[in-house]
Amino acid sequence: MQPARVAVRYLCSGLFALLCCAFLSPAASSTEIEQQRELFLQVYASVERGSWDAVNALAPDQHERLQDYVLWPDLRAAWFRANIDKADDVEIDAFLNQYGVLKPARDLRYQHALHLAKIGDLSGFLAIYQQFYQGLEIARLDCLALRAEIAAGRGQRVVNRAVDLWTVGASQVDECDPVFEHLVTENHLSPSNYIERFDLAVEAREFSMAQWLGKSIDQRHIDIAGQWLNAQRNPESFVRNDKNRINDATTREQLIYAIERLTYDDPELALELWKDISKGRRFSAVQEYRTARHIALWIARDRLPGAYEQLTGLPVAAQNDEVLRWRARTSLRDGNWPNLLTDISLMSNKERREEEWRYWRGVALQRSGNKPEAEQAFRDLASERSYYGFLAADELGQPYAFDSSRFTADEVLIAQLAARPELVRARELFLVGLEGRGRSEWDAVIRNIEREQKMQAAILAHRWGWHSRAIAAAASVGEYDDLSLRYPLPYDSTFRQYAEDASISPTWAYGVARSESLFMRDVRSRAGAIGLMQLMPTTGRNVAKEIQLPYSGLDTLTDPDSNIRLGTTYLGQMAERYGGNQVLATAAYNAGPHRVDAWLPEKGTIDARVWIENIPFNETRGYVRRVLAADTIFHWRMTGETRRLSDELLLVRAESQTQQLANR
Repeated sequence: MQPARVAVRYLCSGLFALLCCAFLSPAASSTEIEQQRELFLQVYASVERGSWDAVNALAPDQHERLQDYVLWPDLRAAWFRANIDKADDVEIDAFLNQYGVLKPARDLRYQHALHLAKIGDLSGFLAIYQQFYQGLEIARLDCLALRAEIAAGRGQRVVNRAVDLWTVGASQVDECDPVFEHLVTENHLSPSNYIERFDLAVEAREFSMAQWLGKSIDQRHIDIAGQWLNAQRNPESFVRNDKNRINDATTREQLIYAIERLTYDDPELALELWKDISKGRRFSAVQEYRTARHIALWIARDRLPGAYEQLTGLPVAAQNDEVLRWRARTSLRDGNWPNLLTDISLMSNKERREEEWRYWRGVALQRSGNKPEAEQAFRDLASERSYYGFLAADELGQPYAFDSSRFTADEVLIAQLAARPELVRARELFLVGLEGRGRSEWDAVIRNIEREQKMQAAILAHRWGWHSRAIAAAASVGEYDDLSLRYPLPYDSTFRQYAEDASISPTWAYGVARSESLFMRDVRSRAGAIGLMQLMPTTGRNVAKEIQLPYSGLDTLTDPDSNIRLGTTYLGQMAERYGGNQVLATAAYNAGPHRVDAWLPEKGTIDARVWIENIPFNETRGYVRRVLAADTIFHWRMTGETRRLSDELLLVRAESQTQQLANR
């Protein structure tokens, strides 16, 4: 190592070591950093499994090159994490002191603290906790700290904090159990504490916990918890047996809860039973409004007879924008244009300005014979580059708002951003496949920079091929006109090939991928869907088996090539199932074909636009519109031609007709 570099490293010791050094050290050439990246990729998997042998096997010059790499701390942290049970505490402390500002070090510190607690070194844990975690409201660590205080004979001083952690409506983390045992043993929990937590558990609908807590209160609370459980498990039976119960506030709340649960499965039965029990119970006005509104909305969402009458029959105090939305959707489904105009006029100003209602107001005016006002409504909307903007342009026969203006690049500012050590790290994490960690570090920087810097950061990320960050950075400053940046074409040949194999349009597949993941290969949804096209593991496994693609779970789903192949195949299957109806197939991709089957008309046909508006799930409704708009834009991006969205919206047919088409 050159003496000058040694001197720089000495000056940069301490908490901000890596960031400081990145500024003071000579910038690595692109060739050098590529070599470092290759070395990292060569050894990382082995290191992550706990072996340092691959690093030791490197030639001295390779080892030095790797040690100079910006992700060297990530490599060391990976080894420490894998060997947390046997790693030397002194070495860990030295690493944390040198790189403590970086996320891999912060993650290691957390794991190291837990390890110290696990092996009984509570004083060591407490020292870390008090310096880094105290006051952050992390229950797991808070309880371990309280255990350390109790073990040190300072149990009395932690009582209030321990009671606060105990007084929650759900089960606490396991680390808190010894603390709570201390509270019980030392008689620090009074009946009022148990009653308070009982009420919180009921409020959180944790009825089994409430029943357990009731055992420490009295038989009455045990019985109340049991009644809540009955209302949860068999709401219809609970309501029908109402006459056997006293008429008190708790029983009334239980009945309302049971009615609400029953509504999800059978809103018509819920309405019948609600009318019956309302006669003999003194429900408050708020309870009556809330329950009647809940039932009416689900009658509308399930497209049941009398939905509009239920919604319009609600007292004025029970009306809100959600009721008016479903009044409008029901009027739309019934083709009642005068009612639709009335429903929209009653919405709040904010709601009426939504594109959805601006478009449908135009349609209602048109169908009611008021063409001048209808055309004005469509003109006002047709300039929007969106699902409703495209539909409005179709009504007028106007071109779509495809005007695309690229961001103006400020090469000096881009170079400054590209040289920032935090963004160098973020990019390298992205390029070595640790994309989630890279996003975290990138976002931490982008949140705190000025608008112009964010715009240039979007250009930078786009040049790097990091499309999710480019799209997000542009959106964060309200810039939507650079379509090449916002609707990129990564994995182009892959999408084209597998879409062709699945007999679907590659632009549709692109629309799904962008809407699902913003092209993040490793992203996981709350529901558990994974990868570019957000496949559930079960779906991925089943489709892989059908097409004889080797399947290894997460590795397969996070591999872009495999994920695109599986996703396009499944999308093609949905298209075949629904007779080529892209609207239904898109909805099925998001919500599942069993739900889409249940949403089909019982007979006849329905305008696809109207069917979309009446999708019961807000998420799926928005998803379908988003994918259709993205498909339209991607088609223009890939061909330079406009494909009219309205031409793609096939009639939605009854289930029997749809299946007949699909099975031909």
